[in-house]
Amino acid sequence: MLKWMLLAFFSFNLFALDISMQGARANFDDYSTLHIKDKDRFLCKEMINDFEEVIQIVCAFSKAPSGGLKPIQNDFFKIESQIKKKTFFLIITPFKKMKLYPVVFNLSQDDSVFDVNAELASHWVVVGYLKEVPFLKTQESSDVAINFPFFLDKNRLPYVGSLDIEGKPVHIKEVNDVSEYLKIKKLYAQKEYEKSLDLINEVIREYPSSLFRAELLYYKIKVNAKLEGNNDEVIELSKIYLREYSSDDNVAEVLSLIARAYSLEGVGTQADYFFDRLFSEHEESPFAKWGYIYKAQMLEESGAASKALSFYEKALNETRDIDIAATAAFKLAQYNIYREKHKIASEYAMKIVNAKPSFFVSKYEESLRMMDSFAQKQEYLTAAAIAQSLLDEINLEYIEYESLVKDVGIWLAKTSKKQEALEALNNYFETFVDGLFEHEVQVAKDSLFFDVSDANLSTKLADYDKLEETYRDDSIGKRAIYEKAKLMLENSMYKQVLESKDKLLELDATVYEDIQQIINDAAVGAMEEALKEKECHSVLKISTEYSIKLSDSWDDGIYECAMKGADFLLAKNIALKNLKSKDLEVRKKWLYRYIKVDFATGNYSDVLKASKDLVTLIAQEVDSEYKDVYRILFDTYQRLENENKMIETIVDIQRVYGDSYIDIERYIAVMAIGSQRNDDNLVIKYANEVMKIQEASSSYVQSPFVEFTLYQAYINKEDLNKALEVIKSLDEIKISNSNRARQKYLLGTVYEKLWRGEDAQRAYEDSIEADKDSAWAKLAKAAKESKL
Repeated sequence: MLKWMLLAFFSFNLFALDISMQGARANFDDYSTLHIKDKDRFLCKEMINDFEEVIQIVCAFSKAPSGGLKPIQNDFFKIESQIKKKTFFLIITPFKKMKLYPVVFNLSQDDSVFDVNAELASHWVVVGYLKEVPFLKTQESSDVAINFPFFLDKNRLPYVGSLDIEGKPVHIKEVNDVSEYLKIKKLYAQKEYEKSLDLINEVIREYPSSLFRAELLYYKIKVNAKLEGNNDEVIELSKIYLREYSSDDNVAEVLSLIARAYSLEGVGTQADYFFDRLFSEHEESPFAKWGYIYKAQMLEESGAASKALSFYEKALNETRDIDIAATAAFKLAQYNIYREKHKIASEYAMKIVNAKPSFFVSKYEESLRMMDSFAQKQEYLTAAAIAQSLLDEINLEYIEYESLVKDVGIWLAKTSKKQEALEALNNYFETFVDGLFEHEVQVAKDSLFFDVSDANLSTKLADYDKLEETYRDDSIGKRAIYEKAKLMLENSMYKQVLESKDKLLELDATVYEDIQQIINDAAVGAMEEALKEKECHSVLKISTEYSIKLSDSWDDGIYECAMKGADFLLAKNIALKNLKSKDLEVRKKWLYRYIKVDFATGNYSDVLKASKDLVTLIAQEVDSEYKDVYRILFDTYQRLENENKMIETIVDIQRVYGDSYIDIERYIAVMAIGSQRNDDNLVIKYANEVMKIQEASSSYVQSPFVEFTLYQAYINKEDLNKALEVIKSLDEIKISNSNRARQKYLLGTVYEKLWRGEDAQRAYEDSIEADKDSAWAKLAKAAKESKL
């Protein structure tokens, strides 16, 4: 970058550099100016990235200031200096945006000014800004245009007539582009995208200097965004638009479209750049909310589903646009369906139903799949609502029309909307005299009023409720209460049975002799369900209310749910009750559980005492199911910082478990004790165990820490060959560049100790090559040079 600047530079004899910075505010935005002056002209150049953004400005001088120049900065840019090949450089790096201008004219002396593309000047100005350059308007000019000077003399008033935005004369014949532009807008509104694109291209050819050039380019971008496979065109056209019309009102939309195009092409880094610009520069624009949806779609495609979810939610919660809200809600519904969270998905789908039901037809195939998914998970009300929303927008020509009419009625019949279901089913018969689904619809209609043998559970329960309400004081109503309770008990609806206990107890016990048994069976079933769900408080409540005594057989479930719910007091009480068991196996089980409770609550003194008892009980067992007590004992000593006991207990762990990957952290802990005590034998013993475990599992999580530590222990014991073997073993393990530099340096030092000078030199070279800026590389370089 600096080399080409030297070619354009020439020598100066004197050097009087003046640098000054000022800050100000325009249109409620801060900006800053940096003035760089010298008595002779010097070179400054903008460095521009692929997106036409200034990423650095470099100025070159033949002589450095005598006092040197320290780095300076403000909120907009940082100024640094360097000297290369006897040339002094100022390097300005932006924190926001910046623009370079040469100061060529002195307005107090010169009568005329004109546009000049200067490469050398004695005064340069750098403007740092947030969004747009304050007070100045940058406009590209044609290479073939005439560069008319601007005369300050009041007696000279040049006139060239009306000009378009490119500085070209406006001809009357081009007024036809107005009607063409209106046609383009109409075609786009009618979704005639191919015709719209053809007309845009025709207008641009006919009227290359049209006053509507910005609008034509804008619509060309939008049309291509609607056409499948035109992402490259969207990207190229958007770059031109953003460069030439950066202050246009449609910039936010164009940013959203180019970001979406990049994301669809799989270029995530470029997409993120334009998303970031959209979100930071146009936060309040509705197209920023569309941007949230586009970015969420990109993240979803890349597998980052949880991040995508947050952007969909952001779009839904922040927008006031009904289309954006509907799109976000639809995506959130799909997301939750995929994760089997149909209840949550239903809430999002119903938001669309209530706000803009016509949206579903714009996602016709996807809506059909969503509707069926809800029906399969018995979210019938939502499924029916989506089906009805589609029916409101389509006609009989659609192949799914009859099926949708049928589904609305059948699904509503499975909900509480019985009257609406009846109306929907009647509508099917009125619309389709000999319909394909006539039998299914008739069965559904009958199930609304009669208890047929093949009716589902929900229908039967609804019928019982209707009978109970209609015949409240009659034997039929009482029988409905009894039969409903039996049906619910058969279908494991225990809580619902208990909720109807008062009604059941009011029935004649001489007629319904098993009422109490139904209630007791429901209580036992509810208790079993509560235990399965680890609802310990519900278990105790049911036991007390229905006089069900908890036997010892329930203790396992109570203990487990207590531990899961962190109710350690309950768990400990259950364990204590069983410690007195005469059955040795039962006592061992509950002693082990007692230890786990105390360890979880930090009651380490009880852990140690109980653990010793359990160790005694299982000492003669070859493979006890409670051998995990050794690990708990070690972890307890570690928390108590009892290093001697840790060393003792690790021996038991190794004896019981052998070399287990689960214990690798414990071996590391003992190895660390050896390092702290300078006990090289302890380090060597357990470091070798760690290396053996890692080799067996092909997992090197503890590398290179363990190898470096073991290497040092062998060096301390002057076992150089072992040290060499350990440090060389890292050659086969992937480690960071810095650690590789360290390994190669240590390899070189051990080679030197073994009088293998050539090998040592190669190792030092490898260290430098691995990470030349690391401290280890510098040590290697010093060691290498010391042997020359």
